[in-house]
Amino acid sequence: MDFFCYHRDRHGSMALRSELVEEHWTYMDPYAEQMIARGPTLADDGSPTGSVHILSLPGPAAARAFAFDEPNYQAGAYRDVMLRRWTNMLGRTMWEFPGGRTGGNRYLVLGLGPEQGAGPVLPQRQDELIAYGPLLSDDGGTWVGTAALVRATGPYEARAVLAADRYAEVESRNWMFGGRPDQASPPRRSRRGEPRL
Repeated sequence: MDFFCYHRDRHGSMALRSELVEEHWTYMDPYAEQMIARGPTLADDGSPTGSVHILSLPGPAAARAFAFDEPNYQAGAYRDVMLRRWTNMLGRTMWEFPGGRTGGNRYLVLGLGPEQGAGPVLPQRQDELIAYGPLLSDDGGTWVGTAALVRATGPYEARAVLAADRYAEVESRNWMFGGRPDQASPPRRSRRGEPRL
């Protein structure tokens, strides 16, 4: 089962997050093989504004434990958490994105509160999509939005990945590939999520 987890920073918490960086990495290390995508959202000046993790977990209880036991959350560095079931419509991880880790601007795009349609539709051009899928209720039965990681020239182009008329709101945030800087990519996974050897 895949989950989208977006911890959003509390204003003025950068010093606390810096203090806890090693605790954060140590907490995330056991989840490396389950990661589909990860990385910080950033303000225009490059300072962090949040942390995105998309990963496979056994179920909603495990997802809540992942989100709320995280050291930055426990210390009060985050103002809130968006935690939703998610479906990997591209069937790959961010490490398998053909565009690689560098080059171009990267964005988190969220379409919230769908007003029409039965669910997300993959855009015709998928070469700039890093991750893409619906945000779902805990039981997976209700579509409540869409989350995408996109390479684009700017925020307006990034938001255009989602048809604005299908959502109450579409927002974008600067985002970058995450993970320990000194660590190799996690094992590549098959389309069904099993590690590839």
